[in-house]
Amino acid sequence: MTEQIRLTSLSHKGGCGCKIGPQDLMQVLRELPQGAKHPDLLVGLETSDDAGVYRMTDDIALVQTVDFFTPIVDDPYAFGQVAAANALSDVYAMGGKPLTVLNIVAFPISTLEKKVLADILRGAADKVEEAGATLVGGHSIDDPEPKFGLAVTGIVHPERVRRNAGAKPGDKLILTKPIGVGITTTALKRGLLSEAEIERVTAVMTTLNKQAAEIMSKYDVHGCTDVTGFGLLGHASEMAKGSEVGLTIYAEQVPFLGRVRDLAEQGAVPGGTKNNFAHLEGSVSFDARLDQVSQWMLCDAVTSGGLLIAVDSNAAEALLQDLKEHGVEASMIGEANTEQAGAGHIQVVGGRVG
Repeated sequence: MTEQIRLTSLSHKGGCGCKIGPQDLMQVLRELPQGAKHPDLLVGLETSDDAGVYRMTDDIALVQTVDFFTPIVDDPYAFGQVAAANALSDVYAMGGKPLTVLNIVAFPISTLEKKVLADILRGAADKVEEAGATLVGGHSIDDPEPKFGLAVTGIVHPERVRRNAGAKPGDKLILTKPIGVGITTTALKRGLLSEAEIERVTAVMTTLNKQAAEIMSKYDVHGCTDVTGFGLLGHASEMAKGSEVGLTIYAEQVPFLGRVRDLAEQGAVPGGTKNNFAHLEGSVSFDARLDQVSQWMLCDAVTSGGLLIAVDSNAAEALLQDLKEHGVEASMIGEANTEQAGAGHIQVVGGRVG
């Protein structure tokens, strides 16, 4: 029966944790030809941003992204929702509105019930409809390890693009979802979570960043990125380097899902999280009070995470309250500077987390 299938048992890694690690990816991407940049390409590969942006007219630019991964939860419908929310998030992070999507499917069609795939696609379709976008097609292959995701095209005004490279000294940093998803879903795969804990992490992952992005658009936001497979500190590092500012993260203000520390201490730390931590050596300075588990937790590989927003300090409190009043789990977790951390560097201060 469909209810008995554990999708997470069919893959060696789950969700955004199955991304190629940042160290390996950098070695590959540096081999790409560095031709002259097209004048209408507003955002390309140069700052590891969330999506590409291409200007069509003075008023319209296309936002393009693609994201797919292996099962992060066991329920097929929920997996489809998570994968869709995660892919759509890149458009929201750029300040855009998603318009059309294409399904990307890899599925063992001869060994799993076809209803499983139908449920995955149904979950994604419901989330796409919630986003106000339109499904226009897709592509599928027969693969022993299930994978699913979306290619998404959106639009944004060329002068309203939100980049990860826009943070300015003095900006406050706001995070719109709790982290710890990688550790929690690794524990799910090992059977360590209660039903309530599974429902909680699934609810976080299936929540669109649509509302957070719409609220963000009303304020003086200088930079934005979504937190996914490279973790909070990994994506914050991309923001720091792209913006040429330092970032200070207040560890004790970073929100986590429940029981993340306990699960990490039981060994439920995914390889992607440890890869993130290793990659950040030299780019992040940790407070001496933060133990190894705390450091891993702050580097945890997230799937369908929230937005990390760099907002002018004068607007930060108003944005934070606006987000909270609309049900967004937002927290102010740090600030941008150049003196304390140094340009392109992250300083994490505070004691043990979780």
